Amino acid sequence: MPRWKGKGSQAKANADPMSKIVSQLQSSLIQSETQGLLSSCSVLVEVDAELADLLNRSCFGRPRITAQEDKEWFQLDMEEAFYLCFSLKCLKVIGEDGYIKSNEELWDYLKSKKPVFPVSYKVYSHLRHKNWVVRSGLQYGVDFVAYRHHPALVHSEYAVLVLSEGDNDLNGRLRVWSDVHCTVRLCGSVAKTLLTVIVNGNNQGANSPSCLEHYTVEEQTITRWNPERSREDQTGPKNGTKKWRQMAWQKGRWISEVEKGENGRGKKKEMKRKKRK
Repeated sequence: MPRWKGKGSQAKANADPMSKIVSQLQSSLIQSETQGLLSSCSVLVEVDAELADLLNRSCFGRPRITAQEDKEWFQLDMEEAFYLCFSLKCLKVIGEDGYIKSNEELWDYLKSKKPVFPVSYKVYSHLRHKNWVVRSGLQYGVDFVAYRHHPALVHSEYAVLVLSEGDNDLNGRLRVWSDVHCTVRLCGSVAKTLLTVIVNGNNQGANSPSCLEHYTVEEQTITRWNPERSREDQTGPKNGTKKWRQMAWQKGRWISEVEKGENGRGKKKEMKRKKRK
């Protein structure tokens, strides 16, 4: 279940869904003809106060402080920038040569900077299309973390690992049991569920972004087996079978916890009667 931050957080999220905020951002970026500057492994975007608010509310990029007080800049990660360019078609990216890059050129550039970018972007866009807020999961040892809404309103629910199907897996994680065990324990310690998203390229390659249409994804959650949740009900069924009770050693004999509790209540009642007298 989602862990909301504060009593009114869930009501705020329901009143202002993420799909509506992203739609407003898309319209605003198209109307303003916003352009980003390609800088190594990120894209810098100069925005006004309205766009800065929409980018912050929709959780795209992070604000960057500059010496120019009259300008606001946002830094977009590779997946975020390509999602706005390719999927939402609301952002243009200018390369180091000063020309606007096409989707194919930007795809090749990002692939050269990050070899697993095609698979990573497929997972990012897959979760974003489902209106999850996707952030970097570097601090938790995973690729992404997924939020139900803005991180200011709710804690992240899933720690996401990106895997590719087949022998050509570029990350090679979760291949041995010890790796699975460590990752699950880490996610459990920070109250997150491990979500593995396996991407199958279907032998399409990654020469252009059009290959993403043929990629398929499979979602799997991995959790520790909790015996307390899988144990037989201690109260037992009501169909005439014997009840299973926990036993306790008291005064030289084994008694059930139910009987122990009843005796305890009886003693308390006797003490109250003596005090009244």
